[in-house]
Amino acid sequence: MKDKKLKILIIRFSSIGDIVLTSPVVRCLKEQLAGLELHYLTKKSYETVLAGNPHLDKIHYLENSLSDCISELKNEHFDYIIDLHHNLRTLWIKTKLGVSSSSFDKLNRQKWLLVNFKMNALPPVHIVDRYLQTVEFLGVKNDSKGLDYFFLKNYDLNELLPASHQKFIAIVIGAQHATKRLPVEKLIELCSKIKGPLVLLGGPEDKDRAEEITHAAGLLVFNGCGRFKLDESAFLISHAEKVISHDTGLMHIAAAFNKPIVSVWGNTVPEFGMYPYKTDHSCIIQVDNLSCRPCSKIGFNTCPKVHFNCMNLIDLNQIIKECNA
Repeated sequence: MKDKKLKILIIRFSSIGDIVLTSPVVRCLKEQLAGLELHYLTKKSYETVLAGNPHLDKIHYLENSLSDCISELKNEHFDYIIDLHHNLRTLWIKTKLGVSSSSFDKLNRQKWLLVNFKMNALPPVHIVDRYLQTVEFLGVKNDSKGLDYFFLKNYDLNELLPASHQKFIAIVIGAQHATKRLPVEKLIELCSKIKGPLVLLGGPEDKDRAEEITHAAGLLVFNGCGRFKLDESAFLISHAEKVISHDTGLMHIAAAFNKPIVSVWGNTVPEFGMYPYKTDHSCIIQVDNLSCRPCSKIGFNTCPKVHFNCMNLIDLNQIIKECNA
């Protein structure tokens, strides 16, 4: 009788950046554990981020019913669960499946102290390395190869961008929360002073802001917001000469392709452990010594203090210098 193949389920429900940041766990497990059958549970809306990953044998999706999802997972008879989300739903899944598990420590207490009392008790460890701590019990080590992102198909740059923008700097203008985004007037000034073609990237919700920027900043700015699917935007990121980004998913995709990254930080801070991971050139732009920062570990629709100094006081000259060098 042949030895039973080891079968592991990774859980991370969201979001784009967080799922990309789990890619070293996926790769290291698959490459370091012989004969491993590796599954991943996420939300259907993030299928694109995982569907092209050759290290995964099967992807499960949490859609409408948690009970239906658990029933499906029970049929797989996993040996271990690696919980990289660690919330009430994952606790319920682990309880119902009844198999050994290892869970990611979200360090919520330490984050709360930093947000509310500006006391930094967080370890100086990137979240990727903390994700990898969950699989150390299996003898799995960090291979130091950085992040992965795999495309769903082959794309043609000529079909996505005009001839005038085949060499470009990508500017990711979107972010889930407004307090993580530069104001439009700042982005207009930035785009007006950077030399060479620029491509603005973001979702449909960023399209109107991008049109305002494009209209004001001139012909060197191409509005890609809402024009491309996530996989296409990732492809453009992989071909950009440099990437300017807020604290958002495309920043981590840029790190997966080892792009020179200029990351701009508003109400969140790199100390949370989600700065660009293992890139040869990463420049962090932020307003230091601002007493109200960070005001949240995620973000708000408007500045709680109204002044929005974490973005309004950003020194654009630092970004421009990095891009025009």
